[in-house]
Amino acid sequence: MRIYENKIFYIEVEQSEIPWLKIFTCKPYRELSECDEQTRVAILEAMLTIEQEMLQYYKPTKINIALFGNYLPRVHIHIMARFENDSYFPEPMWGKKQREGQLNLPPLDDFIRKVQDIFVKNEQ
Repeated sequence: MRIYENKIFYIEVEQSEIPWLKIFTCKPYRELSECDEQTRVAILEAMLTIEQEMLQYYKPTKINIALFGNYLPRVHIHIMARFENDSYFPEPMWGKKQREGQLNLPPLDDFIRKVQDIFVKNEQ
């Protein structure tokens, strides 16, 4: 589900038991080094903003950030709030399931609205 878009990037929510957002460049660059400077700065600043908001809102054990694009060969960044009692911790979300997750998290919809408000405010 796409939650925000501007002329440089857009943000989607990955359906998961954990809070997980993805940032995509609007132009389909294959590698980060191919991005123009404005795009590179914008997506990295967006990543840090989301990371900070996840830390404040969810108070996770750890934030995981991934940028590899093997299946989808275009620049995109995964930002995931991880918890000791999620189903995969300490494995990556693509790893071996460790248990049935026992998470009682604040509402994702509230977090999404918070992130949307920040990015809309930054446009002005």
